[in-house]
Amino acid sequence: MPQLFEPTAINGMVLKNRFIRSATYEAMAGSDGTVREQLLEYMAELTRGQVGLIISGHAYVNRAGQAGPRQLGIHSEAMVQGLKRFTSVIHDHGGVVAVQLAHAGKRGIGTGEHGAVGPSDVIEEGVKTASAMDTDTIRKTIIAFGEAAQRAVAAGFDAIQIHAAHGYMLSQFLSPSFNTREDAYGGSLENRARLLLEVYQEIRHRVGEHFPLLVKINAEDFLEGGLTVAEMVQVSRMLADGGLDAIEMSGGTFESGRSTPSRVGTAKSAEREVYYRTAAAAFRQEVKIPLILVGGFLSYPSAEEVVQSRLADYVALSRPLIREPQLVQRWRDGQRSKASCISCNRCFATLATKEGLHCAAEKKLQESKNPA
Repeated sequence: MPQLFEPTAINGMVLKNRFIRSATYEAMAGSDGTVREQLLEYMAELTRGQVGLIISGHAYVNRAGQAGPRQLGIHSEAMVQGLKRFTSVIHDHGGVVAVQLAHAGKRGIGTGEHGAVGPSDVIEEGVKTASAMDTDTIRKTIIAFGEAAQRAVAAGFDAIQIHAAHGYMLSQFLSPSFNTREDAYGGSLENRARLLLEVYQEIRHRVGEHFPLLVKINAEDFLEGGLTVAEMVQVSRMLADGGLDAIEMSGGTFESGRSTPSRVGTAKSAEREVYYRTAAAAFRQEVKIPLILVGGFLSYPSAEEVVQSRLADYVALSRPLIREPQLVQRWRDGQRSKASCISCNRCFATLATKEGLHCAAEKKLQESKNPA
C-alpha cells in the first residue's frame, strides 16, 4: 500500500515524500522578472518544511506571456544566474524543485508589441484586449517555451512543469469556451490540443527523454462550452503516449464562478476537500502515468486516503503552505491536526503588497497577539 511518507521517483527525480507544493504566484521577483532575496528566503522556508517537491510560481517564457507584476521570468538569458541561486537555495536545504513554464495568453499584462495574445480575439466593451495568434506567433511561442526549458536545465532545475490549466494560454487553446479558431489549432479536440502537444514535443526534444517533464491541466473548466472531464482524459492520454512523466490535475478558470481553482470557504468534509475526485477516477481508468492531485486538501486523512486508495500518486498543496510552510513536517512528526488555512483567499490580496504572497489571516492573528 503506498504511503505518504515514502520516497518515490518521477523519471529519476527522487522525492522524499508524496507531498508537492503546487505552483503559486509569489509576486516576489523583480520588476523585470529576476530573482530577489525575498523570493530566495521564501523558497528556503518552504524547503525546510520538508515538502517532497517544490514547483515554482508560474514563470513567463516571453514578455507577452507575463501575467502579473513581480512575476518570475525565464524569458531571457539574463534570468539564468538568478535562477541558479533559486535552485541552489532549495538544493542546499535538501529539496528538489521544478519550474513551471507559463504564458498568460489573453491575460497578459504587456503592451505594444508585447500585448496580450491568445487563441482568439478578445473584445471587451468594444475594445480589443487580446489578439488572436497567427501561425508565426504560435511558432515563436513554441520556440520560447523550448528556449525557456533549456534555461531551466542550465539553472539546475530538477524538472519542468508546463502550465496548461486555469485559463492561461495553453488552457485557452484547449477550451472551446475561449478558442473559436477555425484552423489547425481550433475546432476538434485534436486541433485544440495541438499547441500543448507541440510545446511538449519542443521541450522534450531540447531536454531529452531522461529529464522529468510534467503538465498541469484542468479536470474541467466549469464553463459553458468549456473543456470537459472526458476531453481532459483524452488530452492526458495523448501526452502520456508521447512520453510525459506526470500530470497535475487542477480545475477551473478565473471565469468559473465558485469553481475557480482556489475555492472560498473551509471544506466541511473529506469529500469536499478533494475537488476533482470524480475526474481523477476517470483519469485512472484511462491514463497510466503518475497523477498529482491538487484542490482543497486540508486534512491529513484526506491526503492519506487519496494516496492509499491509489486515486492519485501525489498530493499537491498551495494555500495551506502559505499559512503553514512547515505543514508537511508537522504531519510527518505526528501532529496530524488539520491545516490552519481557512480558504478565505485573502492571500491573493497580498500579491499587491511589497511583502508579496503571505497569509493575511495569520498576519492579523499574530498582530493581535503582539500589538505594536
